[in-house]
Amino acid sequence: MVTFGLIGCGRIGQMHAQILMRDERANLGAVYDLNEQLASEISQKTGATFCRSDEELFDKNSVDAVLISSVTATHAGYIEKAVASGKAVFCEKPIDLSLDRIRSCYKNIKSAKLPIQVGFNRRFDPGHSSIKEALDSGQIGDLHQIIITSRDPEMPSEEYYRTAGGLFRDMTIHDFDLARFYLGDDPIEIYASAQRKIDPVLMNEIKDYDTAMFILCSSDGKQCLINNSRTAVYGYDQRVELLGSKGMLQSGNINSNQMKYYSGSGTEISKPYLYFFVERYKDAFAAQLVSFIDAVERGQPTEVSFEDGYKALVIAEAAYSSIKKGMKVPIDYSW
Repeated sequence: MVTFGLIGCGRIGQMHAQILMRDERANLGAVYDLNEQLASEISQKTGATFCRSDEELFDKNSVDAVLISSVTATHAGYIEKAVASGKAVFCEKPIDLSLDRIRSCYKNIKSAKLPIQVGFNRRFDPGHSSIKEALDSGQIGDLHQIIITSRDPEMPSEEYYRTAGGLFRDMTIHDFDLARFYLGDDPIEIYASAQRKIDPVLMNEIKDYDTAMFILCSSDGKQCLINNSRTAVYGYDQRVELLGSKGMLQSGNINSNQMKYYSGSGTEISKPYLYFFVERYKDAFAAQLVSFIDAVERGQPTEVSFEDGYKALVIAEAAYSSIKKGMKVPIDYSW
């Protein structure tokens, strides 16, 4: 049994709490949030101890692991405190919006032999993980190309957009991680093209983008194309395609049901795709915590490491550099 302390009791924290309560190997022992009402609500629903400070949670000897789902600016600090208190760490992505801060965090924790996992849940999606297994087993021969499509159903709130760190660090960072996951190697160069098509007024004001495409290449010539949009009127569009020397693999979208309607006005008419990432990736969110609990119980490295979190942000920063320079740029992973 792994006892968790939850830091951050907003939408994602609430979802994690529900997952932990359903897992017979997990126990939610303590909760903390700057918003005491949110923490109190989860405490009342789960029986977890309501902590009035993060120090109170870190001081609890009964807590084996800390699950961090607070605002991004607090992640690195909480990771350091958790490791200092001898606790395993599961932290939502990104570790931080600053590579320098991630580097300093790594220096402070690298000597610890504790499981640390970053929340790149899409690796654990049943479809996405199945095509990875098929790829690794040689079903499509040598991998040549990857196409990753990731489109949100609608723009996030303006408040969220202003604090999330930008499209590449907030949204595309998942796709950069998937690219590394399938390539089995670190891409060495990237070309990015981004536009302000959906809300050009806001995007111009905050100097960011809502529509983008990326081409990444590995050292042996494998290619990955990523396309992003903050709005897709037909639902949450999440697809992966792998092309190899002996065939192709696809992981597709998910509908609320599989019914299709045929009539004189159209064929294969079905409901829109699942509309929100919590619905679309609910199995992945649960599976990643199962994997983390396995690592904690066995004292083994996690499937998605601190280094994976760092490298995904490195690629995001290289993408912004490509936009600024208007050209393909190398990706430097040095610490």
